[in-house]
Amino acid sequence: MTYVVTENCIKCKYMDCVEVCPVDCFYVGENFLVINPDECIDCGVCEPECPAEAIFPDSDDRATAWAERNRDLAKVWPNITRKGTPPADSDEWKNKPGKEALLSHEPGQP
Repeated sequence: MTYVVTENCIKCKYMDCVEVCPVDCFYVGENFLVINPDECIDCGVCEPECPAEAIFPDSDDRATAWAERNRDLAKVWPNITRKGTPPADSDEWKNKPGKEALLSHEPGQP
């Protein structure tokens, strides 16, 4: 089992989860974070830290469609080990449905 970042993170990218990860398995895109499933140790400390409630275990049906996307993007995005500044409008995007089309595949700044 591993944890997966899902659609709720798009355009929110709060990064609270990054601060608590003991193995630094988060990778950063322009407007989204992902977890590298090959590095995740399944500790789960990131899940309750996410203000957007975007992190789920891969066994959860809400994570299924995002598991492979996390794996693929973690291969090309830079690793992030410290919480950065979330987008200024992140609170406006929190809990908005239908954000998948807004996912940027561009790497972010660690």
